[in-house]
Amino acid sequence: MQSAAIEWFNTCMYSAVDHQFMSEALTEAQKALYLSNPNPRVGCVIVKDGEIIGRGFTQKVGEAHAEVQALAEAKSEGKDPAGSTIYVTLEPCNHIGKTPPCVDALIDVKPAKVIVAMTDPNPLVAGKGLERLKAAGIEVHCGLLEAQARELNRGFISRMTRGLPWVRLKIAASLDGKTALPDGKSQWITGPLARADGHHWRAQACAIITGVGTVKEDDPLLNVRDVVTQRQPWRIIIDSKLETPPNSKILNQLDQSGVLIVCAELDSPGNREKAKAFTERGIEVIAMTNAFSKVDLPKLFAHLAQERQMNEIHIEAGFKLNGSMLRENCVDELLLYYAPFFMGEGIGMANVPTLPTLEAAKNWKVINQCLFGPDLRLNLVKN
Repeated sequence: MQSAAIEWFNTCMYSAVDHQFMSEALTEAQKALYLSNPNPRVGCVIVKDGEIIGRGFTQKVGEAHAEVQALAEAKSEGKDPAGSTIYVTLEPCNHIGKTPPCVDALIDVKPAKVIVAMTDPNPLVAGKGLERLKAAGIEVHCGLLEAQARELNRGFISRMTRGLPWVRLKIAASLDGKTALPDGKSQWITGPLARADGHHWRAQACAIITGVGTVKEDDPLLNVRDVVTQRQPWRIIIDSKLETPPNSKILNQLDQSGVLIVCAELDSPGNREKAKAFTERGIEVIAMTNAFSKVDLPKLFAHLAQERQMNEIHIEAGFKLNGSMLRENCVDELLLYYAPFFMGEGIGMANVPTLPTLEAAKNWKVINQCLFGPDLRLNLVKN
């Protein structure tokens, strides 16, 4: 009821024109989908006399934020943003990071109004940017199309509020839930359109995780190939015993993205030697062990968010690791692709325990569904 009341209030507060221009800003933010990590995806449009005079979206780390890019475009076109209305999908930053504060840039050009989709969950900002704008005499409103802005930055919000990345588990299966033949062969269950869509999700992640079993069985590159991107995600191998073959394809192309192998321990002489051989090639090896001498998955995800500033993690693994991820409550979203055939005997989606009763089921909620040729994709989050 409360969210419905807020939505109603926002609908009344903002005009159809406001909705139109914030939608334009969200379209700009979409352009940062593969680019801005670990920074949030932000879009901005500057409107004066009913005309957009500047557009921008967050560039790669260390380069211009959306507001600064939009101001630069307006200047290049000889347009004066004084007295304008600025629409931005995230509260302008108020702290010095690798770039100066965007709030200062906005105050300097003296807009009449700034409309923001959502406040920044970063504790360094968290409303302070809006207060600075108000103190400078600028009219400020926040909350227009907030749900769309939040959806675009699930990973960033998760890292800032939970200290964890947003973890997405991708599985391709037959109609009867099989991911591979009994001999382990799985290429290809889905068609080219579904596989290209899978690369779209890879491209927006900070890292792609797989297990050593998948590396041995399929020898994947696990990079982004089917969509155009300026940035390749990290590739992470969960490998408790350091059994990754040194000639695996995933260990190639280190000039494009980093590779991290996570094992359970580095105390034994054998593992120290293996780790040394990997690190000499530029492959990072770390150890995170749990009580069962396996990789501590929850600890790993906390490390990736808090120490490596990773927002979204994309998992493409096999039956065993999928099960571990689900059993240890590490997964926020399921990305399931169903091909229109029955496999019969084969390997299932995940090694999870048998339910004692149907009432014990933990439901997932479908938030999106789409066809890619003959294949169906479902996005689900925890209900």
